[in-house]
Amino acid sequence: MTEAALHTIAMTLTEWDFTVKGGGAGQPVRLPHDAMIHEHRDPRAPGGADTAYFPGGAYRYSTNWDAPADRSSSVALRFEGVQGDATVTVNGTVVGSIRSGYTEFEFEIGEHLAWGASNTFVVDVDNAAQPTGRWYPGSGLYRPVSLLLRPAVRFAPDGLKVRTLSITAATAEVQIGYSVLGLEDRTARVAVELRDGKTLVSSADGVGVEGVLSLVVDRPRAWSADSPHLYELIARVDSGDATYERRERVGLRTIAVDSRNGLRINGRRELLRGACMHHDNGVLGAATHRAAEYRRIRLLKGAGFNAVRSAHHPMSRHLLDACDELGMYVVEELADYWVASKSAHDAADRFHETWREDADRMIRKDRNRPSVIMYAAGNEIPETATPQGVELTREITAHLHAADPDRPVTLAINLFLNTLVSFNRSPYKEAAAAGDAGTSMAGSTEANVMINQIGRMMDVVSRLPQADKASRDAFAEVDVAGYNYGIGRYDRDVRAYPDRVILGTETLPGDVARAWGRVLKHPAVIGDFVWAGWEYLGEAGVAVWVPGKKAGLSKPYPYLIAGPGMFDLIGQPDITLRLAQLAWGDLHRPAIGVRPLDRSGMPMVRSAWRVTDAVESWSWRGSDGRKSEVQIYSADDHVELLLNGRRVGRRRAGRRRGFRADFTVPYEPGTLEAVGYRNGIEVSRSSLRSATGPLRLRVEAESRDMIADGDDLLFAEITVVGENGVVEMLADEQVAVTVDGPGEVIGFGSSAPSSEESYTTATHRTFRGRVLAVIRSTGAPGTVTVTARGRTLGTAELAMDAREPGQAPLPASPLSGDTNRLATTEPSH
Repeated sequence: MTEAALHTIAMTLTEWDFTVKGGGAGQPVRLPHDAMIHEHRDPRAPGGADTAYFPGGAYRYSTNWDAPADRSSSVALRFEGVQGDATVTVNGTVVGSIRSGYTEFEFEIGEHLAWGASNTFVVDVDNAAQPTGRWYPGSGLYRPVSLLLRPAVRFAPDGLKVRTLSITAATAEVQIGYSVLGLEDRTARVAVELRDGKTLVSSADGVGVEGVLSLVVDRPRAWSADSPHLYELIARVDSGDATYERRERVGLRTIAVDSRNGLRINGRRELLRGACMHHDNGVLGAATHRAAEYRRIRLLKGAGFNAVRSAHHPMSRHLLDACDELGMYVVEELADYWVASKSAHDAADRFHETWREDADRMIRKDRNRPSVIMYAAGNEIPETATPQGVELTREITAHLHAADPDRPVTLAINLFLNTLVSFNRSPYKEAAAAGDAGTSMAGSTEANVMINQIGRMMDVVSRLPQADKASRDAFAEVDVAGYNYGIGRYDRDVRAYPDRVILGTETLPGDVARAWGRVLKHPAVIGDFVWAGWEYLGEAGVAVWVPGKKAGLSKPYPYLIAGPGMFDLIGQPDITLRLAQLAWGDLHRPAIGVRPLDRSGMPMVRSAWRVTDAVESWSWRGSDGRKSEVQIYSADDHVELLLNGRRVGRRRAGRRRGFRADFTVPYEPGTLEAVGYRNGIEVSRSSLRSATGPLRLRVEAESRDMIADGDDLLFAEITVVGENGVVEMLADEQVAVTVDGPGEVIGFGSSAPSSEESYTTATHRTFRGRVLAVIRSTGAPGTVTVTARGRTLGTAELAMDAREPGQAPLPASPLSGDTNRLATTEPSH
C-alpha cells in the first residue's frame, strides 16, 4: 500500500452565537449548551412537574467556519443530540431537519459550502411546546456538534463491523466486515490490523469494496466490566492513488443468554447489578460534558454497579465511551413511547415513520462498542397489551436482530400498567388528551401514581392471571423479558415459562434486596436495575418524603428533582445504596442512617420510590434531646447501637430482616457506633461523628488538576464543616463562588429537592451542608483558584493546576479516593 494515509478530519464546533427568539441580543456560548437550564422556572410552566417547572423556548444558534481552498470530497455536519424540532441551514440553504432529541443526525453539506471563504451554519430550535416527555429534557444543542471532512475513498460510516465469534483463554476468532465508498468501478485493497498498544496481535488483507476478513488472536485479553481491555483496530483501503485509514477502539467480547445458564459474557456467567439513568447531569442540566459522563460511571462503578440502562433513549457517545473504558455493561433503550402518546408533545405520531431509521442510527453508534450488551425496544409501552402492539414488538425485534445479530433484545413492561390497559383503563388517553389543559404528569407516570397509592398491592396485581395474559405475547417476541416492578412474578414465571429469560428492568429502591435474592436463586433471572441509580431533574418530587398527611406523587413548585436516586444530584451516595451493596455482598460492615432531626416527630407522606429519608450523619446541631430514629443496615446476624460508648440496644439484622434494624435514641452530639455480631462474636464496626467546634466552609475537589483543553471539568464540593472536618446537617449557608485563573463556573447548586435558586448563578445555599461547583477549563494552562464566601462562615479557597493536554496528571486527591470507597463503613464527612 502507499505510504500516505488519509483520514477523516473531525472538528468539534464548540463556539456559537446563541439567541433566544424574541429575547433581545444574542450571546456567545460554548457547546454543549442546555438552553432550558437557563430559563426562569415558573409554577405555570406547561410541562409542570415533568419538566421541573422549566419552560421550553425557541432559539437560534449560529457559527462560522473558514473552509480551506482545497475542496474535500465529503463534508458532513453531525449533531449528536438536539432537544427540540430543529432546522439546519448552511449559507442560507436548508440542509436538513431534526425531530428526535436523543438520536444522532448527519447532513452532507459539501455542495452548499464556499471553499476558501467563511461559511455560516445556523440551527433554529423550537422546543417551546412542552412537555415532550415525562422528565426534564433540556433544550438546544445539548450534545456535541462536529464537522467531518472525508476523502473520496473511505469506509462507509457503518463500514467496519467487528464481531467476536469465539473467545477462550488461548485464542479468539474475530470477524471484520467492511464496506468501502468511492471505488464503485475500481478494485479496493483492504487491510486490517488489531493492535494492543504498539504490539501487532493480528492482521488480514482483502480485495473488494465489500467483504469480511477473519482475525485470530492468540492469548486474547477479553473485554468485560471487570477487565475492560480495549484494542485498537486500524483499517486501511488503498485506491491505488492514496490510502485511507480509520482507527477504532474495540473490545473482544461474546454474549450468550438462555434461561438455564443465564447471561454469559465471554462464557462466564454475569449478574447485572444495574442502575437506571436519565440523561441530565444535575446542576449542568442536560448538557453532555465528557467529564460529567465519566464521573457518573466512575462513581456508579465504585459503588458496585456493573450495568446501566439508558432511560429511556439512546445514550450519548461520551457516556458510552466511559462505559467502554471504565467497564460498565449497557442496556441501550430505543424509546419511551411507540404510537400511543405519553405526553402532550412527544413524537408518538411520527413513530411509525421514524423508528427504523432511529434504530439504525442507534446501532451504527453502538455496533463496535463492547459495553453495549443488549438493546431495549421500549419502556412501559401500553400497546404491548394489545395484538397491534405485539405485532410491532415483533417488527422492532426483527429489525434490531437483522441489523445487529449479536445482541439480545429486551422490552421493559410494567405489568401493572399492561393489566390496566387490558381492561381498557389506560392512563395515557387522559394524560395525553389533557395536554396543555393542566396535566403535570403523563403516560406511565400516571400508572406509577396508582402504584404509589396502592403500595404493595402492586405485587398482588402483578401476580394475577390477567397480568400474565397482558404481557406474555409481547415477551414471547423478545430474547429477554424486562419486568418493571414485577418481582412478584419471578418465582412463578420461571416455572411457567422455562425458556424465558427475565431481567428486572426497573425495581423500587426498597425492593433491591428482595429482587437480588431472586437473581441469586434463578439462573433465568439475569439481573436487576434499580430506579434510579442517579438522581435526575423532572418528575418533581415523585420520591421525596414531605411533611404532612396528604400529597400527590409529583410535588408543586418549587420542587424540581425526582428523589429516588442512589446517588443524589451532586454525586453523594444515598443510604439506599448501602442496602443494594449489602444485597450484592459488597458491604461488610454496618451502615448507619439517621432520619433528619429537623423533621423529628412530624407526620410524613412517603413514596414507594424511596424506602427511607435517612442520611448518613450524626451531626444535627441544636437538636439535643430530640428523638432520633436510627436505621442500621447490616448483613450481620445482630447489630448493637452505642452512643458515646453507652449501649442503646441490640437488634436482629441480616438478609432475613431486610438487612435493617431500627432504633430510637435521644440525640446528643458525639459518636454513634454500630457493632455487627455473627454467632455472638463481633465481626464489624462503624461509626458516625458530630461536627465539633466552630463551623467553617471547606472547598475540596475530586481531582488535583484539570486539563487545559477548554472542555475538562473540575468538580469542587463546598461543605459546612466543624473543626474535625465533619459535615454539619443543620447549618446551611448562602455561598458565593468565584474562580480566578483559566476556569469558569458553569454549574452551581445543591441536591435540595425544592428550591427557587438557579444552577446558573454564582450563589447558592447549601443543602445538608453541601453544594457543588462545576468549573470548566477555558483552554489555557495555569492556576485555577476557587473561592467560596459564606454570609456568616467566612471564606475558603482551593488552588488547582490546569495542565497542558498530554502532561501527566497529578495523583488523585483524598476526596476522590474517599468518594470512590463507597463500600466502606463510614462515609467521608
